[in-house]
Amino acid sequence: MPGFELFGDKERQELNDVLDNGVLMRYGFDGMRNGHWKARALEKELENKLQVTHAQLVSSGTAAVSVALAAAGIGAGDEVIVPTFTFVASFEAIMMLGAVPILVDIDDTLTLDIEATKNAITSKTKAIMPVHMCGSMANMDALVEICNAHNLILIEDSSQATGATYKGKPLGSIGDLGCLSLDFVKIITAGEGGAVLTNNEKLYRNADYFSDHGHDHIGNDRGTEAHPFLGYNFRISELHAAVGLAQLRRLDEFVTIQKKNYTVIREALSNIPEVTFRTVPEGGKESYSFLSFFLPDLDAARKVSTTFKEQGVDACFHYYDNNWHYIRKWEHLKDLKTLYPLPSEAKKGLSYLKTKTFEQSDHYIGRNISCLIKLSWTEEDVKKRALKMTDIISKYLK
Repeated sequence: MPGFELFGDKERQELNDVLDNGVLMRYGFDGMRNGHWKARALEKELENKLQVTHAQLVSSGTAAVSVALAAAGIGAGDEVIVPTFTFVASFEAIMMLGAVPILVDIDDTLTLDIEATKNAITSKTKAIMPVHMCGSMANMDALVEICNAHNLILIEDSSQATGATYKGKPLGSIGDLGCLSLDFVKIITAGEGGAVLTNNEKLYRNADYFSDHGHDHIGNDRGTEAHPFLGYNFRISELHAAVGLAQLRRLDEFVTIQKKNYTVIREALSNIPEVTFRTVPEGGKESYSFLSFFLPDLDAARKVSTTFKEQGVDACFHYYDNNWHYIRKWEHLKDLKTLYPLPSEAKKGLSYLKTKTFEQSDHYIGRNISCLIKLSWTEEDVKKRALKMTDIISKYLK
């Protein structure tokens, strides 16, 4: 993790194919492109690889969440349940549609706590959006059951967990909609890009139209296509799709490397009694893109994290004080600092953030360190890293 570490000849070949062909836009120009359709090819391979009926490519993971929400008809005043530990794009996409992100505690999976999720449902709740952070998943059976019982849309954000599975199903294929990121630091990359995944024909058509100004993509003449409804420009380019196509074909290779490196470090840390690991729901298999573990308390996690940085153990994140991924530092959200006026429904719905506290989330994130697993490490690199991490943690906990 991420795929750009092993960027090479396969990616260049796909890119050069687009440049030689000369058509960089994914739609139209049928006569010029001589049958070259990289976005179409990537969508088809995503469908096969991730076991969904439909994949709609878009310009980013954030766009994927935005399009998925819009495709599901979520708008002003509607509530969407999301975890306190996620990327800011989750609530940004919800708010851009005038809807209300309802932040809910996480548990030791580092994803949505099931009881907290149940307790957050109101008459305004329209969707639950688990975010599969750092390569692992929420308890999807429980969330499916909740959504079925309350007639809610289940939207999976698997941006950080491509290649992970739950009971044999790829993440992103379980909910009504799935969201995938292909940005530069994801497991597979297109440079920039994302995809909406679904088995629902209507939701797919909505996503297809909405992501391209409402075009219905019927026929081969952009000028005469119908516009069933308003949309926006969330298109991916053929250049980005070409890179993503080559990377998707290497996904199994990347996950295998990650698992090997992950296992060496985890086995080393397992010898320290005070170190415990995030819970992976029964039947789940991680993408192994991060190794997430818990130390005894917040103070220990802070000091170990600082020492890691000082001694060159890079890409290990203590998210408690991180302003991109955890609720504690989202002052721009709490104070509603937007460039656009929020609808009154959203303002009223977000007022809970002024007083709401998340002690359970603090308990888990405060003790957690999540370490990126790189593809480019040699066997010797991994062994040295495991030894250094073990040495630092053991010395501090003595």
